[in-house]
Amino acid sequence: MNERKPGLFRSSGHDRREFLAGAGASLLWVATRRFPHSAMAAAAPKFLADPYSLGVASGDPAPDGVVLWTRLAPEPLAGGGMPPHNILVEWRVAADDRMRRIVKRGRVAARPELAHSVHVEVRGLDPSRWYWYQFRVGPNLSPVGRTRTAPAEGSRLDKLIFAFASCQHYEDGYYTAYRHMARENLDLVVFLGDYIYEGGIRKGRPREHNSAEVVTLDDYRNRYALYKSDPDLRQAHAAFPWVVTSDDHEVDNNYAGAIDQDGSPPANFLLRRAAAYQAYYEHMPLRVLSMPRGPDLRLYRRLTYGSLAEFSVLDTRQYRTDQPCGDGHKERCPEAFDPRATLLGPEQERWLLRGLDQSRARWNILAQQLMMSQTIEVAGDAKKYGMDNWNGYVAARARLLGFVQKRQPSNPVVLTGDIHSNWVCDLKANFDAPESETIATEFVGTSISSGGDGNNNPAEANRRLAANPHVRFFNGQRGYVRCTLLPKSWLSDYRVVETVSRPGAPIITRASFIVENGTPGAHVV
Repeated sequence: MNERKPGLFRSSGHDRREFLAGAGASLLWVATRRFPHSAMAAAAPKFLADPYSLGVASGDPAPDGVVLWTRLAPEPLAGGGMPPHNILVEWRVAADDRMRRIVKRGRVAARPELAHSVHVEVRGLDPSRWYWYQFRVGPNLSPVGRTRTAPAEGSRLDKLIFAFASCQHYEDGYYTAYRHMARENLDLVVFLGDYIYEGGIRKGRPREHNSAEVVTLDDYRNRYALYKSDPDLRQAHAAFPWVVTSDDHEVDNNYAGAIDQDGSPPANFLLRRAAAYQAYYEHMPLRVLSMPRGPDLRLYRRLTYGSLAEFSVLDTRQYRTDQPCGDGHKERCPEAFDPRATLLGPEQERWLLRGLDQSRARWNILAQQLMMSQTIEVAGDAKKYGMDNWNGYVAARARLLGFVQKRQPSNPVVLTGDIHSNWVCDLKANFDAPESETIATEFVGTSISSGGDGNNNPAEANRRLAANPHVRFFNGQRGYVRCTLLPKSWLSDYRVVETVSRPGAPIITRASFIVENGTPGAHVV
């Protein structure tokens, strides 16, 4: 029997071989009222530390249900500290915050091969209403989380309020913005990537990572545990359902498909990507359809909110070709215009265009990672572009925007993260002709903490706007964007904090922009 640290838990007394046999069975994550104990799950060990150290979360709301998540980890930064067998976890959903009016309940196995995480896909709930949920392992109760189902398909919805965020580098600062977000009146949160950062310890930062650069599955698990140790992040997860997608730092900076930034053999990098994707799934409120298979993780998906909004959640990392002109900011090379260069990959691109064409929603939202608008950095006579975003894949962007211009889905709006600054942009038919048609709107959100405190520099903003006439707003502070959707308008409030190097900063609305139904392009309020 494997040795464990003394005092972490006490064995429940069952035969370990029985549980290992159960662990080899097919993964099953559907909660049921009757749960067979034999070869499936053990009674709870006697924890001497909080097994819910990483909190609770919910995600991917549907009209009849939602995903509930937790991970048992009494020793979160050292592999979790759990026994090497399945543990029975009970869950409950209530119609009240005191968990008295229980409407659904069940039991599920937390399995060691998925780090004792659970993903409960609750069904049979009423549409468009708040619920509360809680887990129990033996006598140990989790915190109570709150979640909300989506409206019935095609139903009239008069208002939707959500926030989107990205880029939460633990070392760069505190997650003060999440504390404020948790107090907002939101229906959901959309997270656009860089949930963790893979790098090693950097001295002199407000906080420190817990290891050298992460590469193995155990490394990634411990890194997620560090990030989820933040109380403000846990509070925001417990307050609303989240819709998540990943970017590069969940694996490796600026990776492209099977190619990393260090030139590793693709076969070696795919092993690392498989470990990273598994740890990502283990720590996110995702459905079983997103469970990774080796280095493959299905993240692109669609969520609808009645007749008001439809979200197309994209993955711009896994299926892309390598950066045509290499990485960094530079002048474009001819390969940037190659139609074979792709960020989405052929299958995801077809899925996206087909969905936009068939959508009957008032607002069609692309929740994705990378700056879509053309942005120029002027250096003397040279024009430099970011090669890792849509600027380096000109033909792919032209295909998407050309389709939108031709087929005219209702009110297309792009949500973007990654760049650690706030932007509002008109998506143009021809970015080099400012007078050309505006065909969609892009709202770019800053980071939660990545890049440190940031700044509100009018001179920098004026310089960027002068070089890019289709850009309506620029700001370099930290925070998130709150969006209020009505049938006739979309309002985006850019919520920022003055500092992240110290906790406790207040939040303000730096700017607000509105998009009118039927008229692409944003205008300051």
